This record gives sequence, structure tokens and C-alpha cells, in this order.
Amino acid sequence: METTYGDRLHKPLKPSVEELMTAVSEAFQRGGNVIIPTFALERAQEILFYLREGIESGRLPGGMQVFLDSPMAISATKIFEHHPECYNGEAKELFREGRDPFHMPGLHFTRETAESIAINRITGGAVIMAGSGMCTGGRVRHHLMNNLGRADCSIVFVGYA
Repeated sequence: METTYGDRLHKPLKPSVEELMTAVSEAFQRGGNVIIPTFALERAQEILFYLREGIESGRLPGGMQVFLDSPMAISATKIFEHHPECYNGEAKELFREGRDPFHMPGLHFTRETAESIAINRITGGAVIMAGSGMCTGGRVRHHLMNNLGRADCSIVFVGYA
């Protein structure tokens, strides 16, 4: 079996989620945005799940804007939403309750290039998730160009890159 990062020690999930909540909260306190380079399949949906949890628990502001700026990740998320039978645990329970584990107030799916470019007019209070997860291409590059030089913003890597 081939694995790129199989020889790395991975942190337990709970402290990793806690780190995400802290990074987002601190960037918002500074008045900045959070850029999350993400992969379209599974990672984007996992981060949406934890951001939703953060809002529901009060760890993150309920009015924050979250942009999933990746047509492929949006399509994958829609497929995930149409197959609740594939989940176990907490996500399956949310679907049973009629709640979407990937949806939250302030969530925007940006498929069009013009919508993606318009996100860069937002100077604070937004989480921008865009591909590619390795920052080698995709929409994340223009979000990085517009936010990297700002001390109030944070770039959060949610996996090995």
C-alpha cells in the first residue's frame, strides 16, 4: 500500500479541532480572515462539520461568514448530503434529526469565478476554504495573495501540506 504521510505521528482529533477553533477565534479577534487551503473530498466536509459544531457550541461567532470556494468541494458536499445512510455516529444522528452536518448560517458556496474574486473584498470575519490543499494551484492562491501580507489574518493548514 502506498501512503504519502503514513509514517507521521498524527495528533489526536480533539486537540486538533481545539486548535482550529482557537485559530479562527484569534484571527476574528484581530479583525482578520482565516484562509484554509483544503482538499475537495472529505477534508472540506470534515472542516465544515467542525465549524458548524464550533458555532453551535458558541466557540465561534454565529454570524461568521464561511465560504466554500471550490466547485469540486461543493459538488462533493452535495453528494455527501444525499447519502446520510453512509455515516455513523454523530453525523448520522444529525441527519436523523433533520439537520445537515455540513450546513451553518453564513455558509456560502461559491462556484463562479467572479464570486470567488469578490470574496477578497471582505477584510475580516470570514473563513475562506479553497483548493488546492497543497497551495500549488486553484483558487486558494488568490486568497493567499490577498491575505498573507495582513498580520490580522491567519492561514490554517488542516492537514499535511
